[in-house]
Amino acid sequence: MEESESEGEEDKYVRSLAAKCFGCDDMSASDGEDSDGQLSLNAKSYLMDEVGLLEGSMFDLSHNHQLAIKEGIRNKISELESELMSENEKFTAALARIGKYKEARREVDRKLDTQYQRKIAEALDKHLTEVQQYHELKSQIEERKIRSDAANEEAKKKALQEEKLRLERNRAEAEAKMRAEEAKIAALEAERKTAKETAEKEAIETSKKGIAVVSLEEGVSHQASANSGAQNLHSGASGSNKKPQSTGDVVRAAQSALGLEQRRLLKLTELSRQNESVIASTNMDFSSHERHIARLIRQIRGTKENVRAKASELLKLLISPSCPQSISITSFAKKVVSHCESPDNAAFACAHVIVLVTSKIPQVMDLLLAEFHKACIYTVPKHIMYSKSVFGSKEAYYKAIGFQEDDGKFESGENYMKRLASYMRLYGALVQTEVPGVQNIHGPNEGWAWLARFLNCLPANMYTAVALNAFLQTAGYTLFRRYKSQFRKMLNIISREYLKALREREDPELNPIIIEIQSYIEDDKFLQKPEGSTMQEQLLSSTAVPELDSGRAHYY
Repeated sequence: MEESESEGEEDKYVRSLAAKCFGCDDMSASDGEDSDGQLSLNAKSYLMDEVGLLEGSMFDLSHNHQLAIKEGIRNKISELESELMSENEKFTAALARIGKYKEARREVDRKLDTQYQRKIAEALDKHLTEVQQYHELKSQIEERKIRSDAANEEAKKKALQEEKLRLERNRAEAEAKMRAEEAKIAALEAERKTAKETAEKEAIETSKKGIAVVSLEEGVSHQASANSGAQNLHSGASGSNKKPQSTGDVVRAAQSALGLEQRRLLKLTELSRQNESVIASTNMDFSSHERHIARLIRQIRGTKENVRAKASELLKLLISPSCPQSISITSFAKKVVSHCESPDNAAFACAHVIVLVTSKIPQVMDLLLAEFHKACIYTVPKHIMYSKSVFGSKEAYYKAIGFQEDDGKFESGENYMKRLASYMRLYGALVQTEVPGVQNIHGPNEGWAWLARFLNCLPANMYTAVALNAFLQTAGYTLFRRYKSQFRKMLNIISREYLKALREREDPELNPIIIEIQSYIEDDKFLQKPEGSTMQEQLLSSTAVPELDSGRAHYY
């Protein structure tokens, strides 16, 4: 009924609308001069007259079109309602599925959480078990290490005792041989006296008889030659076959310096024998330990941080239980001295490291000085003169003063003097090194003693001049600060007597070294710090980097 009423209203609306349209067309076609009343009457009569078949057809078409549109709209609305209901059902089903999924997911999460907590508990138990096992293993390792250290110490003590017993046996055997030789000498002396008395008696008897006999002096000379042979046998009991001529004429050195050299070399020899016995009694290889020491020495540079670090690392190696200390300190002394031959050796930095190491392990200094004496006789100071009767050949003399031999050929004199200067620069740097709070066992007083012994005993030649110049260049500044006017007196002696003796040799090759020493004295270069003697604060590449450990002890 509502639809029929709406359709009736729509029909009325359409008819009125069509009538208005037709009325408007007629009105537009009429003249504008007609009055308002006429227009309304004419239009009304026209509309009434024109309604007919055409208008009804148009009305029917419009009505049918509207019905078709309404039907389409109703169908579309029905489809949309059905689709909406379908979507609502799908949405409801989806919500139900989502609810079920959420519930299932919560259940899975609860199960996973329970499983994860179980795994965490198991992992924690496993970790605690492993930690306990680790601590037990660590304690076992510590116990084994303690027992091993104790065994090593016992082995060292035993080896030392054996070495001591061996040395005592050797000493007893040497003393026994010496007593035997003394007994032989005493017997020969008694025989000589008896022969002399017999010869005197025979001479008296033969002189009475007027018979020509051998003179008494010849008999005495014969017995003296026998006695001399016995003495030579006694001097050769130690296994050496030296020339009978004394070496006092060829060795120039102070007796005190020779005594110190002998004691240091004896310590080095005894320690080397001890190392040989230790190495022979164990299967361990210490070559990697020695290479590590050599590598640290090669890495020494002229900065405070580097010097502190290398000294600390070397001290750790020297006291490391992985290698006997006798082997470590012997290797350290040898590697330091051999590093002098390297062109990039930092003499003053190396001297600082030596002072820091020897302040903690003092026995290293004597071994280091012994290695110095073996490598360069002028660190004693000592000079050996050439004597054909003593050495027999120039080659033997070159070996005695430290020339190196390669494939049967000796190095050139220029190379020898370069090495000599390197040894003396490091020795001079060592005696002048003063580190606050650290004692230098071989400090400036030893440098002063070296200079006095040098000027008192050594001759003026090329080798001694090179040694003196290198020593003054490195140690002169500190010696002047310590001894002031006394050091100037030493320099006056060098200028007045030593350089004069060099000039008197009239050797053109000596002129450069004479000029260098004279310039050092006359230009007062000993008032200036040697280049490189002051350790830098840090490397240029790390100027912007703050020091990480400000609490460490500073040596400077």
